[in-house]
Amino acid sequence: MENSTQMLVQDREKPKRNQPRSRPILASNRFSETKNTKNLDFSTWVSENLYKILTIFLLITTVAALFFLRNYGVAGGDTAALLCLQSTQSQSIHPKFPVINWNSIPRIIDKITPYANFRSEKWIVVSVSDQPSESLRKLNSIKGWQVLAVGNSKTPKDWSLKGAIYLSLETQAQLGFRVVDYLPYDSYLRKSVGYLFAIQHGAKKIYDVDDRGDVIDNDIGKRFDVELIGEGARQEVILQYSHENPNKTVVNPYIHFGQRSVWPRGLPLENVGEIGHEEFYTEVFGGKQFIQQGISNGLPDVDSVFYFTRKPVLEAFDIRFDEHAPKVALPQGTMVPVNSFNTIFHSSAFWGLMLPVSVSSMSSDVLRGYWAQRLLWEIGGYVVVYPPTVHRYDRIEAYPFSEEKDLHVNVGRLIKFLVGWRSDKHRLFEKILELSYVMAEEGFWTEKDVQFTAAWLQDLLAVGYQQPRLMSLELDRPRASIGHGDRKEFIPQKLPSVHLGVEEIGTVNSEIANLIHWRKSFGNVVLIMFCSGPVERTALEWRLLYGRIFKTVIILSGQKNVDLAVEEGQLDHAYKYLPKLFDRYTSAEGFLFLHDDTILNYWNLLQADKSKLWITNKVK
Repeated sequence: MENSTQMLVQDREKPKRNQPRSRPILASNRFSETKNTKNLDFSTWVSENLYKILTIFLLITTVAALFFLRNYGVAGGDTAALLCLQSTQSQSIHPKFPVINWNSIPRIIDKITPYANFRSEKWIVVSVSDQPSESLRKLNSIKGWQVLAVGNSKTPKDWSLKGAIYLSLETQAQLGFRVVDYLPYDSYLRKSVGYLFAIQHGAKKIYDVDDRGDVIDNDIGKRFDVELIGEGARQEVILQYSHENPNKTVVNPYIHFGQRSVWPRGLPLENVGEIGHEEFYTEVFGGKQFIQQGISNGLPDVDSVFYFTRKPVLEAFDIRFDEHAPKVALPQGTMVPVNSFNTIFHSSAFWGLMLPVSVSSMSSDVLRGYWAQRLLWEIGGYVVVYPPTVHRYDRIEAYPFSEEKDLHVNVGRLIKFLVGWRSDKHRLFEKILELSYVMAEEGFWTEKDVQFTAAWLQDLLAVGYQQPRLMSLELDRPRASIGHGDRKEFIPQKLPSVHLGVEEIGTVNSEIANLIHWRKSFGNVVLIMFCSGPVERTALEWRLLYGRIFKTVIILSGQKNVDLAVEEGQLDHAYKYLPKLFDRYTSAEGFLFLHDDTILNYWNLLQADKSKLWITNKVK
């Protein structure tokens, strides 16, 4: 019995597939053959087949014990609890917290490249997979900036660009950085090595960019604040989003720069419908905009949902933003998507350059941006978004929606988590490591990024980086009331763009006004849509079509799809799961149920009788 109990415990700890039944049947057949042997004495037979008898006994005992647990020990709802517990034990994340002796990290010195004694304060770091592009050659010609090209497994062996520093895979492996052990061979994520190399060689500003954009007028400092202190610094106040609404935790900066129907990669899809401009702004003194996000003309940083639904397949995007709109800062408590295509990091935020490695590549820089913004508040810094600084060219290259699944599934929850996160650590790097650990516990990335963070922070110290001092968090102070004199007004332009499949020019601008009216009327109504056909493409289209009008769009289908946030539900049994949806949105004004063979007429929505809505407190 002791053996049978141990066997049961082992099965519970590590769930296995049902074992094939061929062995017990085979043993039973042999047993039958043996029993039918006429000349066999019973005691002799028992002694010769004792191990078979014990095997069968143990098997029967185990089955009986499992049957007992299932039907009596955890009856009814407890059975589900047991199954849930088993699933949780096998899937929950319990990362190991790295132990680091911060005071005994040896220096890493460049001893293997020809640039050991080279120093520069301003670096352009770019990942290269092909021969130098024309855009990269233009970047390389910008005076005062040193281009650092980081190779990967796709980079041609003979890659070369006069004046630029190139780090091949072989060179990267010899630099002695801990992070190299965690980086994929074929990805732009290897830029982390480039960041460390630049810091090791005197960097004070790092321009994080790709090789498909031209800097406007070939002047990085035309709009970016390259200098924050000293003679070259612009001593000025900066327009800032209002902090009056504590529930506004993320904004779409493209609205501020004249494009209300475009949204950046990394903006939660549930926020796509928020197209109204700011009622008013405030101001903040410049000098601590340690992360500076530039806007891109041509092909802005948009997600695959926007890219594949807002134009014909073979047509290139050429979207323009208002170059005269003022730069705008983000207060503590409010975030914005930050990318690796067109962003300047000042030395106080160099720790925020780390690109996570356990998430999809198209999600890595955006998750980094939100992670870094939250930590930036700990040192009194903030993000500023700037008017167009580059023109990126649309090469009409497709990438799968699955590459962004970490964004669309988790980013809204991540923002809410980060705004509420607090730490009692006394040094910045300790806070950084703690946040990375908790984010792994919450499932935003895996333990690999916890270990990667530890390696990254140690490498930063090893190349001579000094971690900034902490400052008190403004979020925890009582919010100051914004007086009339502190309110600054700016009305964004309405530039030509694409909107719901039509070009937004001339009189079509009136559609934006209608959209705002629809939103005001139905913005607190939840739309529940049942899809009877494939959801791989239609789910995205329905969200785009209706997501800007309703509070949220819930997609139901016969088959669940986690990547597309499609929930499982049968149309004939709607009464079973609709109450759960009602409970989820208790603050909603009402619910509208729609089948995917029906399309709402936008123009009749304003005349719709809202008293006919499905109101939860009137549903039995």
